[in-house]
Amino acid sequence: MATTSTTSDHLSLSFKDHRRLAVLLSIFSAALVAANLIGSKVTVILGVSVSVGIFAYPLTFLITDIVSEVHGRKWAQNFVWGGLIAQLLVLVLILIALAMPASERFAIEAEYQEVFKQSARIIAASLTAFLVSQSLDVWVFHKIKERAKGRFLWLRNNLSTILSQLVDTMLFMYLAFWHAFPKMTTGFV
Repeated sequence: MATTSTTSDHLSLSFKDHRRLAVLLSIFSAALVAANLIGSKVTVILGVSVSVGIFAYPLTFLITDIVSEVHGRKWAQNFVWGGLIAQLLVLVLILIALAMPASERFAIEAEYQEVFKQSARIIAASLTAFLVSQSLDVWVFHKIKERAKGRFLWLRNNLSTILSQLVDTMLFMYLAFWHAFPKMTTGFV
């Protein structure tokens, strides 16, 4: 990037930096919303039951690490808040859509309700897990960066992501699936 900024230097970004941040925020939000919408489906990978949202969600941690490294902690935390707002908006829109009466011509209302009620539950659980884990990711990334005096990028990326994904997965699985799959969730957590 042409201009690197400190955590308090938001106004010195070039147009190119703003455009790159907009693209990253778009990918971040799309991955987050996709993970929540598809997350109610559970599959088995190597004998472990997991949400199919695991294919989209890790992108969010990668993006906050990139933003943290290049633009600082405040920008990364702003992405977390932006993601939270995106999730809240999607949740509200889903709840409104579920509450609206269906046309007589809409033959799959029961299926629509079933799928989107699950998505609403997933998003509601994800809100808590997301805010805690992404904030933890940003915090751990910067603590390691401070202690390592800016060195060991690979260590910052991996440790912050592993720790925050573990916290996210445990919180999310418990909140999202406790009532739906109590045996699976208890065994997992």
